[in-house]
Amino acid sequence: MTMAITTSTAAHTSIASVTLEVADPEAARLFYTAFGVDRRIRLRASEAHSTGFRGFTLALTVSRPATVDSFVHAAIEAGATVLKPAAKSLWGYGGVVQAPDGTIWKVATSAKKDTGPATREIDEIVLLLGVEDVKASKQFYVSRGLTVARSFGGKYAEFTPDESSPAKLALYKRRGLAKDLGVPADGTGSHRIVLGSTTGPFTDPDGFAWEAGTSLTPMPALS
Repeated sequence: MTMAITTSTAAHTSIASVTLEVADPEAARLFYTAFGVDRRIRLRASEAHSTGFRGFTLALTVSRPATVDSFVHAAIEAGATVLKPAAKSLWGYGGVVQAPDGTIWKVATSAKKDTGPATREIDEIVLLLGVEDVKASKQFYVSRGLTVARSFGGKYAEFTPDESSPAKLALYKRRGLAKDLGVPADGTGSHRIVLGSTTGPFTDPDGFAWEAGTSLTPMPALS
């Protein structure tokens, strides 16, 4: 594992892009277009070894339960596996699916009742990284120039995104995140995700790779 040397005067880092490493980019492109997130992510061919939990999830925050159901249904129709059926909880309504390429997606809303029809609008995408030590990882990212928006001790932390960022970055205890997603916490090999950084390449304490990146260019539309 390679870690960048950081100082208290590190330049401000933000997410410029989110790239999923997949075995079949064309098949993944078809899925993500049907799912409705093709303009939010990039895809890259990779045969890197990866088994079990990859240590992260991408969470879509939407406005109402009907919209959650719309995204979950679209994912299932396109070949996703349901890890947790959409259901009410103390915090709202949501479900978890796993894309054919192995990426786990959570779709959720804080609303418990519909106030209108389903839409295909995404309010926010949150990239949740499962880490061994939330406090240490939080300090690492603070040293890279990120600003903490919310933090709950050693359990969770999220950072303030730039307006141009395709996703908000958050940290969660790895085992807690796996439990929330309904999967075993064990996993080996590649995370199968690479983040574009506005300040150049580095690798965080849990092996999540950042590369020099530019703002997301959407995948071309299907012909």
